[in-house]
Amino acid sequence: MDTPDVRILSVGTALPGPALDNAALARRFQMDALWEQWIDAFVGTDTRHLAVDLESGEIRSSLAELGETAARRALESAGLGPGDITGIVLGTATPDQLMPATVNLIADRLGINDVPTYQLQSGCSGAVQALELGRQMLLTGEHRNVLVLGGDVCAKHLDVTLDLRTLHPSELVNVVLFGDGAGAAVLTTDPVPGTASIRRIYTRLTGLNRPPGQSVEWFGRTDRHSDKQAVNEDYKAIEESVPTMSAEIAKEILEDLGWQDTDVDYLLPPQLSGKMTARIVAELGMPGAEEITCVRETANTGNAVPFLQLERALPQMTDGDRALCVAVESSKWIKAGFALEKV
Repeated sequence: MDTPDVRILSVGTALPGPALDNAALARRFQMDALWEQWIDAFVGTDTRHLAVDLESGEIRSSLAELGETAARRALESAGLGPGDITGIVLGTATPDQLMPATVNLIADRLGINDVPTYQLQSGCSGAVQALELGRQMLLTGEHRNVLVLGGDVCAKHLDVTLDLRTLHPSELVNVVLFGDGAGAAVLTTDPVPGTASIRRIYTRLTGLNRPPGQSVEWFGRTDRHSDKQAVNEDYKAIEESVPTMSAEIAKEILEDLGWQDTDVDYLLPPQLSGKMTARIVAELGMPGAEEITCVRETANTGNAVPFLQLERALPQMTDGDRALCVAVESSKWIKAGFALEKV
């Protein structure tokens, strides 16, 4: 029996609050103009959207709220209602709480019940892993439309009372590197004309005997006052590894499909930072492909990134166009990516 095409029927995204530029961030934390210049020179991010109010320190948008908004936009774009969804998958590194799972809170907000739900906890590869699980669910023939979500709210780890000048560089970089957001896509096996077919999804753990590039701690009642650093980023290790890993991901996906570099019309590269993305794109070496990048405006939104990129790329694609997405999870070094073709 022929394997049916799994297609992306629609995409929706959500970003919290207004865009916050580097000058506003510097003023809030009483940092000088030199710090703003450091952000531009070292990170290359202009603005970000944060789920935390920097004045009060209160969380103004949960991941469940952002996920619900993104999902409703995806459903509306697909012309579907909550009752048309037969399964939900969420990929995130920052669920709202350990239990209940955020994916179930989103389902409840949408009014979806009596369907299987799955939550995958992973860094920047989580969205790709969620897409793969959603695709596999559809290939069983037991589902018609699967809702796949990805998103992160990293700002909840930001203590607005801190003096940033006292932070270790491995923690300070997270203040400017990340933004918050969520995205959703409806996957289907219905042969809807003008949709993008998923030709390949790739995920590989490659972290054997390698120290993590990033770690995020959970604190409970007994250790919540610990001096342990909540978020730790080995930016140097990431800077050294991610461009090479990205090239390896692209090479393997293209070889598996029998595609050439010149066959790629749209390139969706990792969105770690403006500077890093530029390095990665140079390493990938696909000058004929249109680069779909959002990191300067949104910062690194973790598992929301592929959906933000797809939202920009899909309306531009015409029949026969091909797109390649590459994602790297640096916490324990996962290679991920997917290839699409507009049919």
